[in-house]
Amino acid sequence: MTAAVLRRLERAEALARALMAPPAVPDPVALFRAAFGEPDPWQRDVLRSAAPRILLNCSRQSGKSTVAATIAVYEALAAAGSLVLLLSPSLRQSQELFRKVLNIYRALDRAVMPETETKMTLELANGSRIVALPGTEKTIRGFSGVRLLLVDEASRVDDDLYAGTRPMLAVSGGRLVALSTPRGARGWWHAAWTSDEPWLRVEVPATACPRISPAFLAEERRSMGDLAYASEYECRFVDTESSAFNSEHVRAALDDTVTPMFGKVA
Repeated sequence: MTAAVLRRLERAEALARALMAPPAVPDPVALFRAAFGEPDPWQRDVLRSAAPRILLNCSRQSGKSTVAATIAVYEALAAAGSLVLLLSPSLRQSQELFRKVLNIYRALDRAVMPETETKMTLELANGSRIVALPGTEKTIRGFSGVRLLLVDEASRVDDDLYAGTRPMLAVSGGRLVALSTPRGARGWWHAAWTSDEPWLRVEVPATACPRISPAFLAEERRSMGDLAYASEYECRFVDTESSAFNSEHVRAALDDTVTPMFGKVA
């Protein structure tokens, strides 16, 4: 019997044990405490939520990525055979989120033994996988049966790319958690936030984060200007300084009740 065959048999045996007698896994709040300390009230609420669709419109440095990473680890440990995908606009951003995943996993002394542990993939003996992907169409094609899809810096993820991820959840009924600060009143992230779809929407401005001081925020406002500050720290969907027209004025100019000056175009 070859070494490769032995490894496959050992993996199958480990998966069978995980399915029949899964190891005790702390709840998501306990996972968070083990790695980062006591969560903020909003973090605790999100960690305990079973909502299938979640939007985290949260200030920079508010702790949204630590919450997302904790949810990822919990899903992989608690449900054997889970596929968890971490999607970000760039390779660097995906690696940063995945690094937090590894920190949480290691804080538990590897509650489930790893099969593979690299800079972008964690494969566990219970058959679960956590895979970090940069946001390109080539990287996301081919995945299916996703239990949890995390979209980091969601407002920077292209509409077409986001649309391409949704079918991954069709058969599995998996969860979708998207986290970001706004980037103007445009794109799928803004559309989802303002839509009537049944998302759990969580907004956390910087003033609600006890770790960010008023003095720092005052300095940031002076340095960044009001528009950038409103987006990054107040979670507001505002136009950028480079926008030629204010989006509210554009929407206000669109009125179907006004008769065109030169009549309807044939």
